[in-house]
Amino acid sequence: MFDPREKIALFIDGANLYAASKSLNFDIDYRKLLKAFQSRGYLLRAYYYTALIEDQEYSSIRPLIDWLDYNGYKVVTKPAKEFTDSMGRRKIKGNMDIELAIDAMEQSDVVDHLVIFSGDGDFTSLVEALQRKGRKVTVVSSLSSQPPMIADDLRRQADYFIDLNSLKSEIGRDPSERPQRAFTPVEDDEDDFDDD
Repeated sequence: MFDPREKIALFIDGANLYAASKSLNFDIDYRKLLKAFQSRGYLLRAYYYTALIEDQEYSSIRPLIDWLDYNGYKVVTKPAKEFTDSMGRRKIKGNMDIELAIDAMEQSDVVDHLVIFSGDGDFTSLVEALQRKGRKVTVVSSLSSQPPMIADDLRRQADYFIDLNSLKSEIGRDPSERPQRAFTPVEDDEDDFDDD
């Protein structure tokens, strides 16, 4: 699957990866995640995408964002949008799909293998476009979770699929190993897991 001579870039849909790992009952150790992919080839870049709530004085994701930024990740953020739904509930949404897609297309000029950490079916056409440029694409998400976190079309389009559960021993940390923090990722604009 990976050739040690390959240049690799990681593209992490933060909210999607968080939801997948939470459904599998483990936390991602981002230091271990970098090491895991550095051992598979030449890791050129690791991007982490998340929307942030601007008006909050303290965001529960801020410590993670700061740590990632200083420890080998290129963090890409944008403000989330807050609105009230038809039931009068406060909702927060932020979609980073376009930013991830643009960075992946730009990096495809210099990397051999792109690894996308997301099960979002919206990335199917991105994977197809990267393959047309002669690049290998691996998608990391989960079929093991209930319900599965990966869109079927995306899994079928990717050159390789890695079930996040199979990486648990390599990149995981049991949630009981750290103090509990109330972290709620910002929702994507659309249903992440539909196939259309």
